[in-house]
Amino acid sequence: MSAIRVLVVDDQALVRAGFRMILEAEHDVEVVGEAADGVEAVAAVRRLRPDIVLMDVRMPNLDGIAAARQILAGDAAARVVMLTTFDMDEYVYDALRAGASGFLLKDVPPERLVAGIRAVVSGEALLAPSITRRLIEGFVHRKPARALPGGVSELTAREREVLELMAQGLSNAEIATVFVVSETTVKTHVARVLAKLELRDRVQAVVFAYECGLVQPGERTRP
Repeated sequence: MSAIRVLVVDDQALVRAGFRMILEAEHDVEVVGEAADGVEAVAAVRRLRPDIVLMDVRMPNLDGIAAARQILAGDAAARVVMLTTFDMDEYVYDALRAGASGFLLKDVPPERLVAGIRAVVSGEALLAPSITRRLIEGFVHRKPARALPGGVSELTAREREVLELMAQGLSNAEIATVFVVSETTVKTHVARVLAKLELRDRVQAVVFAYECGLVQPGERTRP
């Protein structure tokens, strides 16, 4: 199995060096490059084709959210994980809407950083513990629900239920317990949901479900 290719983007050289040291200690992770701002990041993604971009939010020339939007709007297969020093709701939501696959604080423990990168590559959602579902709910609550895209009508009843449970924060294992099926079956449902809705990953499915009103703020998961 090939190593996970990571691009580290931060305007502080010391921060980049720290992340590089942590990641290069792992047998299945390779740091393929660094960038000091969003402009460099966009160019580096085109040149290096990383699997994961660890992207700082606040940077000169082009900030991380704008850079993520450019990267994800192109044909790059990279997934972007946003990094910040502070737990700021507005940046969280903007990053997720830009298409980011996850969000971590810069002081995340090394083992959680590595685990997070592996989770994103495998298609799992990645939100720091302090960045919970309430953040998405809080922002969406102040916005009118967008019209349901045509892809929603293509979902089967079970696929729509799976989407709703994903949005409510359930893992594949928890969804499998709800429906009394195998995790493999749930993974198949998740893959079909993402394909039909043309979504990149589970995080984007969560944003989609709340913005379209499929899940309401404060709604609780099924037992």
